Amino acid sequence: EVQLVESGGGLVQPGGSLRLSCAVAGVNFTRNAMSWVRQAPGKGLEWVSSITAANNSANADSVKGRFAVSRDNARNTLYLQMNTLKPEDTAVYYCATGLGSLLGSWGQGTQVTVSS
Repeated sequence: EVQLVESGGGLVQPGGSLRLSCAVAGVNFTRNAMSWVRQAPGKGLEWVSSITAANNSANADSVKGRFAVSRDNARNTLYLQMNTLKPEDTAVYYCATGLGSLLGSWGQGTQVTVSS
């Protein structure tokens, strides 16, 4: 059974930072591309960032220069470092296996709220 468990969300002031983690089990993590997707209140899903098995990464324009995705294959863990957070970054953040339209398994999500 594939399991993805996100953690690290919370309430942060504008300009602050958070690091999200996604612990992955039940899949060959090393061979999988991974993605972060978010959903703001009342809005649809928005792709945030992806990283391939070869460690190539890409970020949405809305977070470019502020967010960075990384992975620790020894720990089967995906990370999203979020800096200079803005109120519009408020959302539930999900990690998922795969890329683009080929996302597979998803975690349950972690809430990030950016507010003063």
